[in-house]
Amino acid sequence: MSISNKKKRKYFGTDGLRGHVGQHPLTPDFVTRLGYSAGVVLSRRASHPTFVIGRDTRQSGEMLQSALTTGLIASGATVVDLGVITTPGVAFMVKKMGAEAGVVISASHNPVGENGIKFFDADALKLSAEIELEIEMLVNAPIDLEGVGETQFGRRIDGRDMRELYVDNLVDEHPVDLLLGIKLILDCANGAASWYAPEVFSRLGADLVVIHASPTGTNINENAGSEHVRRQPQDLSGLIQKYDANFGVVFDGDADRVIFVDEAGNLVDGDHMLAIMAAYFMSQGRLLANTVISTTMRNGALINYFKERALHFVETPVGDKHIMAELRELMCTDHKRDQIGLGGEQSGHIILMDEKHGTGDGIRSAIYLIRAFLASGRERLADLAESINKYPQVIASAVVAHKTDLDKLESVKILQDAIKDHLPGLVRMNLRYSGTEPKVRLMLEADNRHSEEALAGKAFELCEAVQKATGTPAGAFLEVLNVTRGGLVERSD
Repeated sequence: MSISNKKKRKYFGTDGLRGHVGQHPLTPDFVTRLGYSAGVVLSRRASHPTFVIGRDTRQSGEMLQSALTTGLIASGATVVDLGVITTPGVAFMVKKMGAEAGVVISASHNPVGENGIKFFDADALKLSAEIELEIEMLVNAPIDLEGVGETQFGRRIDGRDMRELYVDNLVDEHPVDLLLGIKLILDCANGAASWYAPEVFSRLGADLVVIHASPTGTNINENAGSEHVRRQPQDLSGLIQKYDANFGVVFDGDADRVIFVDEAGNLVDGDHMLAIMAAYFMSQGRLLANTVISTTMRNGALINYFKERALHFVETPVGDKHIMAELRELMCTDHKRDQIGLGGEQSGHIILMDEKHGTGDGIRSAIYLIRAFLASGRERLADLAESINKYPQVIASAVVAHKTDLDKLESVKILQDAIKDHLPGLVRMNLRYSGTEPKVRLMLEADNRHSEEALAGKAFELCEAVQKATGTPAGAFLEVLNVTRGGLVERSD
């Protein structure tokens, strides 16, 4: 029996360690011990391992990075400090430098009061559950340096100048004048993309109107970035019209996600991007195994789209780690030179896997989406996106006080059955807890017999039932997102 079957992880979740800064476990003391434990565990696989570390623009990032670095150096590890850089930038640098591990201090699209710590292994993949458990088994023990010689400690290296390697890689993959004649509104979420994205797009010739690229340490994702625009695409739509731009490109706080807003003001999300890029890569003979990978949260229209084009589709549980596992398997069994493995999530986390890239990169994905648009011969991105014909679909998010097993909530199960009876056109219902936040997620999708507003009404009802059954105070956070067109759905009583 493996260690992962014997014991569940206490601190690591589906995307590393997340929490509120200043509350356990995101305290300097704990993070120092976390760094020490990670260094000790990785030292068993390589003497004096090298850790590449980067962070987003949150003010708390420096404190957490300093604490983590202290622990790593105490364990004997070498720390290469990249400063502020995107999550995919760290992943790229791990492989570029041949480091044993990478660490990103970021809470991605979450509010500034939260932060997180995510580790990559030498292949720029998330650490296995087994290694995470090894780290957790050491983390609560005090750091004992008695008898450790001076030469056994590690050191910190300033790696900020190395970030240019990441930028060069993004630019050099494309013709130098690729984006000449293209005007973009670029929303950097006041996050890690704030310097990198404008630099890359300007080098490729784009005419840019850059917004939300002035991080203060406290304004990351604040009324900005991909999750905000998914809820309120009209904000960016107005700027597109004002500046006569082709479309808007929007990143999240650590730039592993990207979404677009087209000329008509409609959201172009991960579902659209997977479909558009699949057709493009297939036409170029570059789509790995003629296959696309996505999760159970994808829109049902993708199935028809891929079937019409004789493309294979593989569906996974929610989480990019499942998508990457499928892509890696394809890479090992069916990879040919210059082919790209394509997978991703509706949120805009698109993975373009090849020999140098193994994780989602919002900047890289955005460039390829624009390449696909230019190659399509369409004059407007809106026309290309509309060809996907997405089904009516909503996703609800609601705060819960406790993550009680959903199968044990009888009132919720009864309501689920009633909703199925009330909506004969209901195609799918997916109710689950978030892996990184104290929230329940609900996805409802139907055929064209029901509108997004009708689905939203049932989503409000079911999420409120979950909140009540889990002891969540009345009036707690609850929102329903129209993922067919973008924007929040207002409750109609």
